[in-house]
Amino acid sequence: MWKKSYAKEIEAPPAAIWSLFCDVKNWKRWNAGVEEMEIFGPFEAGTEFKMKPPGQDPLTSRLLEVRANEFFVDETRVDDLTVIVAHRIEPLESNRSRVTFEIEAYGPGCEEVGPAVSSDFPDVLNSLATAAVQSSP
Repeated sequence: MWKKSYAKEIEAPPAAIWSLFCDVKNWKRWNAGVEEMEIFGPFEAGTEFKMKPPGQDPLTSRLLEVRANEFFVDETRVDDLTVIVAHRIEPLESNRSRVTFEIEAYGPGCEEVGPAVSSDFPDVLNSLATAAVQSSP
């Protein structure tokens, strides 16, 4: 098993961040690791989505848990490898939030795949912060 966490304080309320999370088709606007996205139902537990990273084949993931304005957890499986990412929003004072991405990888090659998958998380959090600030009232 491999596990790591990344966090960023954002000058926006949880609802502004949550609206970006729910707009799956537009994740590519704030996540450079996404070339194309497609979701197969509502943004709720059990719904699958397909994400195509730049220059790679698409991956199918499933939402495991979703709690509006608080967090969502997704799971991606490739053969015997499983990657789970929790995206958490913690409200702070003065209409600010702390967003945390927690990644866990299990299975063969998880020590290589986990760092590769999450290497851009700091950049993604910075872009998410910019998008959230721009979209918040």
